[in-house]
Amino acid sequence: MLSSPQSQTAALVPGSLRSVHHIALNVKDMQASRHFYGNILGLHELTGDEVPKTLVDLVAAGKVANFVTPDGTVIDLFWEPELSPPDADPSRAFTRANHLAFDIAPQLFDTAVEVLKQHQVQIDSGPVTRPTGRGIYFYDPDGLIIEIRCDPLPGGA
Repeated sequence: MLSSPQSQTAALVPGSLRSVHHIALNVKDMQASRHFYGNILGLHELTGDEVPKTLVDLVAAGKVANFVTPDGTVIDLFWEPELSPPDADPSRAFTRANHLAFDIAPQLFDTAVEVLKQHQVQIDSGPVTRPTGRGIYFYDPDGLIIEIRCDPLPGGA
């Protein structure tokens, strides 16, 4: 039996990819997205010398905003004013991305849910409790589903 050309193709050794370097999201309303990721989710927006050198001009022109998570993952927002979601109904799944998940300490989960409610963020589902922890799913300003999840509390509480 002949092997397919794909089976002879080289692959990266498991473990070669160390971490997610950055995530780039297209956004329709830059101000709404900056408010959402910075003021509601509490991510640090990169400014001044923190902005990657390759993006300085785009940030200065208001076409890109960069946020960083506490673990160092950068989220780049690219302004696309003509952007349309894959479907006008945001409850329908995106075809290229399912959701973006953030981890939070179990003790802070309920606080995060309250913050979302206070900001009247549209909730898709949850909070849910599973053996793997708790989660809540909601929408960013462009209809991408975002999850905040936590591990179970120690002792199963």
